[in-house]
Amino acid sequence: MVKQFVRNDARKKRHQRVRSKIHGTNERPRLCIFRSNKNIYAQIIDDVAGNTLVSASSLEGNLENTSNKAAARAVGELIADKALEKGITKVVFDRAGYLYHGRVKELAEGARDKGLEF
Repeated sequence: MVKQFVRNDARKKRHQRVRSKIHGTNERPRLCIFRSNKNIYAQIIDDVAGNTLVSASSLEGNLENTSNKAAARAVGELIADKALEKGITKVVFDRAGYLYHGRVKELAEGARDKGLEF
């Protein structure tokens, strides 16, 4: 039998490799993303305590299309606004095994434009 979803398994392996080097702390938490076909999600995580501090997704707000670059930029701006309200200014970006282009890049640039440093 042929194994299905081989591409996502490869992404998970890349993510584990990245996670062995990237850790979120209380002073500099980790901004982790997840990209599905229809939506994009982002979380700011303190790995020491094991807590999600802030989260945002394209399901929030009234976006016309939730699976394009504009939606990703809006999610980046939304998570940056929520983080700045909680006093978080510096984060470590975790691209979760995805290539840094397209929606992932737009989310990161949206967060940087609103004031998050990484």
